[in-house]
Amino acid sequence: MAKVELKQPVVTEIAELLDGAQAAVVVDYRGLTVEQDTALRKQLREAGVTYKVYKNTMIRFAAKGTPFEALEPHLEGPTALAVSKTDATAPARILANFAKTADKLELKGGVVEGTYYDQKGINVVATIPSREELLGKLLGSIQSPITNLVRVLNQIAEQQGGGSAEA
Repeated sequence: MAKVELKQPVVTEIAELLDGAQAAVVVDYRGLTVEQDTALRKQLREAGVTYKVYKNTMIRFAAKGTPFEALEPHLEGPTALAVSKTDATAPARILANFAKTADKLELKGGVVEGTYYDQKGINVVATIPSREELLGKLLGSIQSPITNLVRVLNQIAEQQGGGSAEA
């Protein structure tokens, strides 16, 4: 069997992973202990993020002609790929938080919703809360004025009701 035939399934796997992905982040994982790597993989898996180590050339072939082709400059040395199809900020957020305790983990760059970000940019993306958190904050900010209005109307009703009962 030719080498190309052996590599094609891997390239196809990566291409399918990237197809429809909200975000992909590449990291250098050199120096992580087995315990750290296991903990990182668990956090990513719980957030629905696929995290896998691939050969750089395979990622290059799979990303060709897609927005993820912008990751090309970062495909040197040991590279792990974290991809999310649902939450655009999850890979960057989880990896950046993990890198705070595991200084060996280095974010190289990423593509989030079709836009390329270098190392600094991906760290900024990591500070953006998840979609669910943002929706929760939005709902809270909408509910607060309504709750206050109801409270004021109740006070007015109590005052008017209390005033007529005394008369």
